Amino acid sequence: MVISIKNSNDLKERIQKVSPHYTQTFSRSPTSFVEGVYPVFAEKAQGAYFTDVDGNNFIDYLLGLGPITLGHNYSVVNQSIIDQLNDGILFSLPHRKELELSELLCKTIPHTQMVKFEKTGSNAVTGALRAARAITKRDKVAYCGSGGVWHDWYAAAISRDGGVPKFNDDLIKVFDYNDLDGLEEIFEQNKNEIAAIVFEPTVYEKPLPGFLSKIRKIADSNNSILILDEIVTGFRFAMGGCQEYFNLKGDFVCFGKGMGNGLPISAISGTEEFMKIFDTLWVSTTNGSETLSLAGTLATINEIKNKQTISHCWEVGKKLFDGWNQIAKEHEINALMTGYPIRMTMNCKDSKYNQSLPLKGLILQEMVKRGIFMAQGPTFISYSHKIEEIQKTLSAWENVCKFIQKSIKSDNYSDLMEGKLPQSVYTHKILPTKKIS
Repeated sequence: MVISIKNSNDLKERIQKVSPHYTQTFSRSPTSFVEGVYPVFAEKAQGAYFTDVDGNNFIDYLLGLGPITLGHNYSVVNQSIIDQLNDGILFSLPHRKELELSELLCKTIPHTQMVKFEKTGSNAVTGALRAARAITKRDKVAYCGSGGVWHDWYAAAISRDGGVPKFNDDLIKVFDYNDLDGLEEIFEQNKNEIAAIVFEPTVYEKPLPGFLSKIRKIADSNNSILILDEIVTGFRFAMGGCQEYFNLKGDFVCFGKGMGNGLPISAISGTEEFMKIFDTLWVSTTNGSETLSLAGTLATINEIKNKQTISHCWEVGKKLFDGWNQIAKEHEINALMTGYPIRMTMNCKDSKYNQSLPLKGLILQEMVKRGIFMAQGPTFISYSHKIEEIQKTLSAWENVCKFIQKSIKSDNYSDLMEGKLPQSVYTHKILPTKKIS
C-alpha cells in the first residue's frame, strides 16, 4: 500500500527553515518515526483517529504522546472549554474553577489534601523536587523512571545535556526498576544527602513482590521524600493512579498528560504537611490559573469517573495486547507487546534474539501504510478506541506478519525499509548505580 505525504513533505521543507528540529517536541519530529514514509503534519482528529494534511486517516495509538485519555475532539470536554471561553480565559484573581478542580482532585487522588497546578509534567515534578529539597535541606536525588522531566536536575543524566551546569551531574543518582540493592547503595554512598526518591511507579516492567513497599520504607528510614511521577500513569491505571493501583503512598505525587485529555495542565498533590511548603517557595506561574484548561480538566476527570473509561481501556487494550502477541507467535515474528494493556510497547528481536530496531522500523512502516499509527516507544489506548479499531489493527498486523514472513531472509529487514529508521531522542549518560560486592 502507498499513502501520499506530499503536503506533509512540502510543509516539512518550510518549517525546517524557521523551527529547530522541525517542531517543539523531539518525540514529534519526523526523525522519531520512519522518516520518508510517515506523515509529518497532522490536520485534525476525532475519537481514536487523526487525519494528516494529505487527507490520510490513521487509528492513533500515540495519542499526542499520551495525554489523550478520552479521545480526540471529545465533545464533553470541548463544550466545557467553549462555555468557559465565553466567560474569559485568564483573570487577575483566582477563579472558581481553580477551587472546584482542587476539591475534585483531593476527593479523587489518595492521600491528597492540597493541590498545586502547573502547565507541564516537567514543571510539576521539578516543583515537587524543589519542595523536597527545601524540606530536607538536601540537594541530591535518587531517580528511576522513563525520563521526560526536562529541567537541569534530570537533563544532566542524558546525552542532550548542553547548557546544563556540570554540578548537576553529581546531584542525580539513577537506579534500575526492581533493583533495591542499587537504591540502597545510593543511600550508602550518599549518607544524609538524598532529598528525594523520584520514582515512576511502573513503565512496562512489573514490580517484583515487595519492591514498591520497600521503596516507601527506604524513603522513610532515610528521612527522604518519596515523589511519585504519575505524569503518564495517572488517570490511566486507575482513578487514583498507581497509588491506588499498587497501594503505594507518595509524599508528593505529580500528574499531567491524561488528566486534561490534551490540555496543557499538570498538578502536584500531597498532604497538607508537605504541600504547605509551597507557601514559602517561589514555584509560581502566570498561566497556572488559566481557566480553559481547568474547565476542560474538570470535565475530563468527571467523564472518566462517570463513564468508567479506565476499565474500558483495560478491556480493549487487553484485546489488542493478547491479539497482537497471538498473531506474532502464529507467524513466528518475534515482535511481542510487553507492559500493560493501557501502556504497552513492542519488543522486537531478530533470529539471534538480539534487539532489532530494523524489525521494529519495518513493522512501523508497514502498519502506517495500512492506516495504523504507532511509535517506536509506547502504545496507548483511549476511551474512543472500540472493538472495531482493535479488529482493524489486528487485521493489519496479520497482513504485515504475512508480508514479513514471505519477504524476509536472514534478518534482512533493512532491505525492505522505504524510509529512515527511527532515531532515539536521547541516550543515558549517567548509568544506574549497582551494589558494590
